[in-house]
Amino acid sequence: MKEQSLSSAEPLWRKNIELPQFDKLQQSVKTDVCIVGGGITGITTAYLLAKEGVKVTLIDADNILNGTTGHTTAKITEQHGLVYDELIKNLGKEVALNYYQAAKEANDFIKNTIQQQDISCGYEEQDAYLYTNDYYYVDKIENEFNAYNKLNINAELVDTLPIQIPIKKGLVMPGQAQFHPLKYLHFLLRDAINNGLEVYEHTVAMEVERNKHTTVITKDDHRITCNYVVSASHFPFHDSEGLYFTRMYAERSYVIAGKTDTKVKGMYINVESATRSVRSVTIDNEDYILIAGENHRAGQGKSSIGHYEELQAFAKTYFDVSHIAYRWSAQDLTTLDKLPYIGPITDGDPSILIATGYRKWGMTNGTLAAHVLASYIMKHENNRYRELLSPSRFKADPMVKKLFTVNANTAKEFIKGKFNFTGDTKVDELNQDEATITHNKGSRIGVYKDKQDNIYSVDTTCTHLGCEVNWNQEDRTWDCPCHGSRFNYTGEVIEGPAKQPLKKVSLDD
Repeated sequence: MKEQSLSSAEPLWRKNIELPQFDKLQQSVKTDVCIVGGGITGITTAYLLAKEGVKVTLIDADNILNGTTGHTTAKITEQHGLVYDELIKNLGKEVALNYYQAAKEANDFIKNTIQQQDISCGYEEQDAYLYTNDYYYVDKIENEFNAYNKLNINAELVDTLPIQIPIKKGLVMPGQAQFHPLKYLHFLLRDAINNGLEVYEHTVAMEVERNKHTTVITKDDHRITCNYVVSASHFPFHDSEGLYFTRMYAERSYVIAGKTDTKVKGMYINVESATRSVRSVTIDNEDYILIAGENHRAGQGKSSIGHYEELQAFAKTYFDVSHIAYRWSAQDLTTLDKLPYIGPITDGDPSILIATGYRKWGMTNGTLAAHVLASYIMKHENNRYRELLSPSRFKADPMVKKLFTVNANTAKEFIKGKFNFTGDTKVDELNQDEATITHNKGSRIGVYKDKQDNIYSVDTTCTHLGCEVNWNQEDRTWDCPCHGSRFNYTGEVIEGPAKQPLKKVSLDD
């Protein structure tokens, strides 16, 4: 893919939208609830609590809505891939039914809020399709359809799609939806602020201190004293011996948006690899088609440009899209049993609540999380999804198998990084906007030269647990293949679980 065929390396959602900006926290404060993370989970939780008169402070390490939520494809659906048949087989019909009902309630909340508040956010009901063009997965789609029937989910098997993608079998769930996520959440944010929410950007939460009160300690050593902490920061910024880095794995995925003359109806995603997700969106009277997929474990695999090339080829083949107007990537976390972790971080820490592991279905699961988290804070004991989503749950089979698989991959990447010592390019041969890996006094060093010939060198040892990070040319980041931590080219943390920056080093002459 040639760079000139791409006009913007940021999400389409940011086109012609002005989001509010907030100051950095400059002093210690007291509040009822401190929410860490300004995406759909944090903002929806703040919206629910502020309506009830709860004093809420929300902080974000970057800008509001600039994380995973701002890089979504924004599908509102209960159809989360091939999940219900697997849940029934592994965890039972009741668990599968509860997850479906929880997802439906969350999506109904989004729909009802938009309609009742008259939010202009491009909300459109659409049919959602799972499909395959591989005979191996036909049985799997039929098994998923059988699971739908057991759970009384309205659906239909199909042999063709309304779009020009050939399939062997498909499964359609009617009455799902899509929207513009930033316009929707902008309304919720404004409403919460009108009800007393305080917001601080560029404020990094580092630790939680438990004494008489619960206190969030920021990177600038300010203290936010509160009754509850909500970690809605993607990966929990505080682990509290929950060992979440062993119980989830991080994947990156990619999205391209191209203009089209014919608006695509429906939302689509295949079930085999490589993933292809399709939906349309209209912004400023211009129709775009969004193609997403190319999922891979964070910090592993080929260069990002290669993934965009594959998506662009798909868009050209099936939708005659030759120019890609926007492109972006996102990272999400998957738990051992594919259900999100929502609730107290451990049984012994009821005042520290987390929400994570959405498996790329963040619009639904983030909204679901907000309601579950608010129920803990408001002492509403009647929320029936607490046990289902409890972060402390552990089902011996199949979670033990998945735990082994995930951590075996981590061990492999740890060892590989220690032996993969140098890059293909010497430091003195670097062109502008290139990076390489070298060694200096026995250490593995990552070196990046920017477009002004400035050199940035860091120790490539991840500050989380010591794996060796790899260079991501598209994003100009150092990515950890073990647990998904990401650092910018100067070494500053972008994604956890790492909290500390990569060590800056000076190269010997």
